[in-house]
Amino acid sequence: MKPYTVAVAGATGYAGGEALRILAAHPAFDVTCVAGHSSVGHKLGEFMPHIPQLADLTLVDTTPENLNGHDVIILALPHGASGALAASLDDNAVVVDLGADHRLEEQAAWDDYYGGDFYPHWTYGMPELIVGKKVSANDSSDSSADPYLRQREALVGTKRIAGPGCNVTAITMAFQPAIAEGLVEPTSIVADLVVGYSGAGKSLKRTNLLAAEALNSAVPYGVGGTHRHIPEVLQNFARAAGLPAGEASQFRLNFTPILAPMSRGILASVKAVMSDRALEMSDAEIRDAYAKAYADQYFVDLLPEGVLPATENVLGSNAAHVQVVTDRRSGHLQAFAAIDNLNRGTAGQAVESLNIALGLPEDAGLTKIGVAP
Repeated sequence: MKPYTVAVAGATGYAGGEALRILAAHPAFDVTCVAGHSSVGHKLGEFMPHIPQLADLTLVDTTPENLNGHDVIILALPHGASGALAASLDDNAVVVDLGADHRLEEQAAWDDYYGGDFYPHWTYGMPELIVGKKVSANDSSDSSADPYLRQREALVGTKRIAGPGCNVTAITMAFQPAIAEGLVEPTSIVADLVVGYSGAGKSLKRTNLLAAEALNSAVPYGVGGTHRHIPEVLQNFARAAGLPAGEASQFRLNFTPILAPMSRGILASVKAVMSDRALEMSDAEIRDAYAKAYADQYFVDLLPEGVLPATENVLGSNAAHVQVVTDRRSGHLQAFAAIDNLNRGTAGQAVESLNIALGLPEDAGLTKIGVAP
């Protein structure tokens, strides 16, 4: 089969660079265009020497004329930039937006957290997202069958994909089984995330400090309910509960990301007050709910009981490592997820979604094997 040609905009950023790293080794894709802004006219090898296969590509300006004509277009651009550009892109190309412009379904949520122009919602690129229960979910005749409807089905054949946020991915993987099964009180959810510095982007700013300030230190950011990933998490929780996005207001999330001195990785710790249903369940039954939720999801692993997720075990992979515990003394259910923010949280998940959209094996060009230690 002839490879699909790919253009990547924002090629010298962290997200674009990770997409290029994965695509360079993917048997079904051929990167033929890399676009940037201040880097126009330079060779990609000046910025991405770790991808020698693509080093001789010359960076071009990020225009529709340069991006169109390719089978696949990946937009790794700041929010606002991809939405304005997308209207001029080829309808026949599969376009993946790694930014926020096409993630949210409700304009009110966009206005509250982003502002500016609101763009149409695209097919959400999280294949494992629970979007409701199957009608036959209570049929016990096949205990191995996935009891949930998944976002995966919506990705088949789609031409426009909205890549999820990295923090959103970690929180969703940790807590969607609890939401889907009604194991927690929906207004009591607290998520604390330890995040590697690449999660704050490549530009130098107060949330992305010089090494002298960042090493041996951890610092919170986006506090007080201001982080822009919050409405996307709530949207996912609504979907996991089988509700439309407009019902996301039924959930409350206190979210604190904390930058830690590591290049990559997110460790999410998510907790909430246990529901009456969960209080009547044993720990084994709660764990079994998680096991069933992820039994058929290749890239999501519920770790053995007692083993806690660690970011080093998922670096460089599209895997999500999940664990769930109960704190009976305080009445909380607590779940953890570890992901590589640039791979599972961004580019790897995008390629996984691309594979599905184009009818390729879901795991093509991807790995769930980390690089620990």
